[in-house]
Amino acid sequence: MVNHWWQVPLYVNARGVTTSAIPAGTRTFEIAFDFVDHRLRIDTSDGATRSLALAPRSVAEFYRELMANLDALGVGTRIWPRPVEVQQAVPFAEDHAHASYDPEHARRLWQALVQADRVLTRFRARFLGKASPVHLFWGGLDLAVTRFSGRRAPRHPGGVPNVGDWVMHEAYSHEVSSCGFWPGDESMFYAYAYPEPAGFAAARVEPGAAYYHPDLREFVLPYDAVRTAERPDEALMAFLQSTYEAAADLGHWDRAALERAGALSA
Repeated sequence: MVNHWWQVPLYVNARGVTTSAIPAGTRTFEIAFDFVDHRLRIDTSDGATRSLALAPRSVAEFYRELMANLDALGVGTRIWPRPVEVQQAVPFAEDHAHASYDPEHARRLWQALVQADRVLTRFRARFLGKASPVHLFWGGLDLAVTRFSGRRAPRHPGGVPNVGDWVMHEAYSHEVSSCGFWPGDESMFYAYAYPEPAGFAAARVEPGAAYYHPDLREFVLPYDAVRTAERPDEALMAFLQSTYEAAADLGHWDRAALERAGALSA
């Protein structure tokens, strides 16, 4: 296992999202969603490849075909067979209800991820301390990057739908300031701290459209506020930087040791 489950997420690439290389004995393989040609590709390090059409069909049918192709390539894989971070976690092999795929919507989602990934990567580069990659957690479907203070955190209480508490204990074993993009019912950028320092919810952050969501216990910035801004990159970067500074200052992080000199101009 890599720190805090970093081997689990997906990564944005030039055609969609990918697992990156996965070890399989002396070989590696990679699974990638191609939102240009609308195929799921499986490639192995010895040159073998398989692909599946991304098209309307049930989750159960897609799951069976994916696992059969992995077996055919000699990289038979056991995975957790149901969704996580959702209330109704129907096992993939039994899910005949969800059967939609809209190529244009998939392409537009990917393009939004490309832009968010680009700015989050710039933001990550400002930090010298321990930081996660920019990665897409498929459970809640959020593109995230996380900075660490270097100190251990109180034990996380758990309670996330269909996620074992032991998973959350590892994910939040150390103090974090985390931010990202969530393309949910109301697409938004978010930022939070764990543990949340006193006064964080009342901190002044930028831009003006950002606010603290008491139910989520996060600062949020509507996607449309960034999309329609005169300078979208600058609006998003102001949100990422100001929420991080609130978490770091109120949490008494050693910013001089953790931040790159002159980083705000990057």
